[in-house]
Amino acid sequence: MPQRYVVARVGDIPTNGSKAATVAGREIAIFDLDGEYFALANRCPHEGGPLCQGRRTALFESKRPGTFVTSRPGEMLRCPWHGWEFDIRTGRSYCDPDKMGARAFGVTVEPGARLVEGPYQAEIFPVSLDDNYIVVEI
Repeated sequence: MPQRYVVARVGDIPTNGSKAATVAGREIAIFDLDGEYFALANRCPHEGGPLCQGRRTALFESKRPGTFVTSRPGEMLRCPWHGWEFDIRTGRSYCDPDKMGARAFGVTVEPGARLVEGPYQAEIFPVSLDDNYIVVEI
């Protein structure tokens, strides 16, 4: 079973932005796509460029020279070093899809209360404030 790591609060990554985080000794790039989150190894498999700093663009497709259509705005990522393109959702390479891709990782958004709950609970006591004195009831 894979290990789970908290990498950021939802508000730490701007809408359609990205953030790099170190997880278990490796750098991961987390991307926000209109409120959906995806994670790729923050290292281009071509020559190691930091994918988190890459330019986001649409998918460009052409059926013949001189014409093209775009789709999926902001979902394609260009490596900042040499422009190799990757699908943020899957890590698939569009420069060499049969041999190369950025490693993708699973991402979930979970409420903080669920993450901090554990199997143990400390004994609690009521506390009140009485004319500048803190009072604990046992």
